[in-house]
Amino acid sequence: MEIRILGAHNVESVNTRLTSLLVDGVLAVDAGALTSSLTFPEQEKISSILLTHCHYDHVRDVAAIALNNTYFRKTVKVYSQASTLEALSNNILNGIIYPDFTEKPSERPSLKFYSLELYKDTDVDGYKVMALPEKHAVPAVGYQISSKDGKSFFYSGDTGPGLSSCWAHISPQLLIIDLTLANGLEEHAIPAGHLTPALLSEELAAFKKVKGYLPPVVVIHITSMFEAQIKREVAELAESLGTKITVGHEGMRLKL
Repeated sequence: MEIRILGAHNVESVNTRLTSLLVDGVLAVDAGALTSSLTFPEQEKISSILLTHCHYDHVRDVAAIALNNTYFRKTVKVYSQASTLEALSNNILNGIIYPDFTEKPSERPSLKFYSLELYKDTDVDGYKVMALPEKHAVPAVGYQISSKDGKSFFYSGDTGPGLSSCWAHISPQLLIIDLTLANGLEEHAIPAGHLTPALLSEELAAFKKVKGYLPPVVVIHITSMFEAQIKREVAELAESLGTKITVGHEGMRLKL
């Protein structure tokens, strides 16, 4: 299994892209940077998209890739909670901001939506996917994604404190977790539903207590303005926990 980080930030610039992952070139996880990061042939290989929640930085390129699909003459499946799919339909693919690509083109719609049940394994293009609820400003889920050969990782999407409620349900070989703000901004992180290195420390300690091990960790959804400070605090956290914690970046490839 190869996981390619297309977007590792929550702010966009010439050097940073919004949050998005690509698994084995075919399964997208969040859609902040699908079209801006991939060539047309790479986009055409995508068969499904998992969305963690409805915030713009995670769903933006669903509409963009849907338009491209009209020329690729294909349908991409989009999976998430019903509330996320409804928000996407009502606010972006509403015939005003952008066409409803679940109905257009009429002969082969560009998108097909599927609602996921929490805590239930679902087959998505041969991957076993489990959606788990998380604490964020809007309804949100994280995903454990497992391949046929037993490789698995957990992606938190956007989450605040309380991520540890997921640990009993998963056994991943890699954690990819939201880490948006530096420690000095905890008072802003908690109400917004995000983590700092100090808050992440508590969640990882709980993981090790519940599971008896701690896999490598990659943090993304970084706020660029605080990235240097976040990297210093992450290095200190990794040393204190005795585990590998890496700050993700655009173009990073992770292999399991």
